Amino acid sequence: MEPAGPPAPAPSRTLAHRRDLAVRAAVADGLIDGDRLPVAALLDLTTIRETAAALHAAFAEVAAEGQRVLHTFAVKAGSLVPVLRLLDDCGIGAEVASPGELALARAAGVPACRTVLDSPAKTTAELREALDLGIALNADNPEELARLDDLLSGGPRGARAAGEEAIGVRINPQIGGGAIDAMSTATATSKFGIALRDEGARAWVVDAYRARPWLTRLHCHVGSQGMPLADMAAGVRATYELAEEINAAVGRQQITVLDIGGGLPVNFATDEVTPGYADYARLLAAQVPGLFDGRYGLVTEFGRSLLAKAGVIVARVEYAKSAGGRPIAVTHAGAQVAVRTVFAPDAWPIRVAAYDAKGLPKEGPEVTQDVAGPCCFAGDLVAKGRDLPLLAAGDHAALLDTGAYYFSNPFGYNSLPRPGVHGFVAEGDAVRFRTVREPQSLDDLVAESGGPHRDALL
Repeated sequence: MEPAGPPAPAPSRTLAHRRDLAVRAAVADGLIDGDRLPVAALLDLTTIRETAAALHAAFAEVAAEGQRVLHTFAVKAGSLVPVLRLLDDCGIGAEVASPGELALARAAGVPACRTVLDSPAKTTAELREALDLGIALNADNPEELARLDDLLSGGPRGARAAGEEAIGVRINPQIGGGAIDAMSTATATSKFGIALRDEGARAWVVDAYRARPWLTRLHCHVGSQGMPLADMAAGVRATYELAEEINAAVGRQQITVLDIGGGLPVNFATDEVTPGYADYARLLAAQVPGLFDGRYGLVTEFGRSLLAKAGVIVARVEYAKSAGGRPIAVTHAGAQVAVRTVFAPDAWPIRVAAYDAKGLPKEGPEVTQDVAGPCCFAGDLVAKGRDLPLLAAGDHAALLDTGAYYFSNPFGYNSLPRPGVHGFVAEGDAVRFRTVREPQSLDDLVAESGGPHRDALL
């Protein structure tokens, strides 16, 4: 684990100004190009570096001198190899929850010592691979812990032979849910971790550590987006208190690393970053002061908060129409890129910005209108009853704060090709683009859908 990462570059204009420059340049450069490429995703690399630096600085402010702090990125929030490579360059490791995510992290060059495996359904093969590679892992349940007993019965494997402190147990402190039920992982019946308040569970956890000297970590993650900071801190406090209890019970500091998860919520209402990492770190220091006295190494697993503000999805308005007196802009960005917003709009509202045919911010009086996607069902709306300058055919609608979970986790409805993803750096009034993911071709889409096996069922 490392105390800090590389410093962020000096800020280049504001987030909004860089975004405006990038949209204009993307249209001018043909990244969004009429019939051929009607939608594209853009990532502000300056914002990513600044956000990573803010995370390092926030914990460095409250941590003891020399305390080991490893920040990892929840790969599910941005499953793109160049993004993982960039974050690794910023001193951010990888938290993976599947063989695919581990493969992406390894392809990005994230070292094993900065990778953490979390999943409620790890196979024996996944556990064996993590042990052999020296990847940290957190067991989710008693049956998984029994599998680890079998795998380790012959003695340490791979990196474990050097005494690597990298195996732990995930607990669920059952503190309750937040505003979004599906994002709350510390409810009484959550599928994640050992339910700590169930009868006999706490004593079982203490005994599990007493019987296994190689268990040297403790992990908790109470949820994300919609979880108040106070509840997040309560989950960390419960983890810290249990670690203290276990160490006292075994008579030594067996637990040396606390993995406190991630989950910092994102403000989707404005460009303002609130809450910030510093707000959370200072709250933890006040609520759980022993967390930062240097006795424990720390691991974090932030995801959405590292990338959300850096992303924008830009889509051409194909048609403008009206129904029931309501203007509707029919665009090329809907459920295939904004699945959560379309199916759960109250929980996942996003901002939409209007740009004209040249990619310039659109001016004019605001008009209440719907912004629809291309998918063939009535609910494919990214914004309903939104006040914007009236969008017309040929204009562009930009979905803001979409750097995490949107274009990196596409939904295959209507077999719509995945959009290209382009990182950008704005210097002065110039914008340089770097390809993160090529736009999916129709040939690629057909191949993915079984095209090479066309006659297999005849």
